[in-house]
Amino acid sequence: MSRDPHPHSPIPARPEPPATAGTGTPSETPLLSVHAAVVFLTAAIIGLVMGGLTFLHDKSVPAAVTAGLGSFGISVPVLHKLIG
Repeated sequence: MSRDPHPHSPIPARPEPPATAGTGTPSETPLLSVHAAVVFLTAAIIGLVMGGLTFLHDKSVPAAVTAGLGSFGISVPVLHKLIG
């Protein structure tokens, strides 16, 4: 009759935390709402496009950075009202 040297399952090194069943709410609040993330992402894309077009036209990095940042800053409040 052979004996099993490990009759029981091993004890895990880190026990799993108990799952919260049925709460449905996240444990942490998000850093940005979905609305704010969409507004900032769209404004960043607009700023990059405007900066890139300005650079292609003028071949000036400072002018391109200024145009991109200006476009970003102007488009944030406009997009906030349009998307909201």
